[in-house]
Amino acid sequence: MSRITATPDAPALAWFKSSYSSSGDGNDCVEVAIATASATVHVRDSKRPHGPRLAVTRTAWTGFVGAAVDLAP
Repeated sequence: MSRITATPDAPALAWFKSSYSSSGDGNDCVEVAIATASATVHVRDSKRPHGPRLAVTRTAWTGFVGAAVDLAP
């Protein structure tokens, strides 16, 4: 896992938001993008699209999402 501010494939990233990441007003969102060339998943704060982002392997992301689903009420 690494925290990065820019990547060579960043311009090609297609960011999307989960409908579950909003607090109701639409401002508390996490955005995710999958970089095909580097096989990484990028995560950023939608309020700071040019700010820092987290980049993890697809395996790590799958594990995180699986654990989050298991913890959901």
